[in-house]
Amino acid sequence: MNHYETVFILNPVLSEDQIKETVKKYEDFLVSKGAKMIAKEDWGLKKLAYPIQNKKSGFYHLFEYQVAGEVIEPLELEFRRDERFMRYLTVKLDKHAVAWAEKRRERNKQKA
Repeated sequence: MNHYETVFILNPVLSEDQIKETVKKYEDFLVSKGAKMIAKEDWGLKKLAYPIQNKKSGFYHLFEYQVAGEVIEPLELEFRRDERFMRYLTVKLDKHAVAWAEKRRERNKQKA
């Protein structure tokens, strides 16, 4: 099982319910494939550095999870098929990145 982090940007025209439904759908997809969800973060509506699909903002979300490597390709295929996604990036974390992610989670807990 490898440690992964996926950040994705959802279309800004979606309603709050549509966003929650989309995030839940892909979280369930990962769990159904045997993933262990470590963290989920909603970063909210952010301004983009450059327009994507003529949009200047998007809803950012982060998933941190552990899963077998062969699950990533079907996940990204589903992202490409779904028009609600503007961009996504999946990164395999090494031991240093995992340590940094743990520090980030602790820092976010202290802020909350």
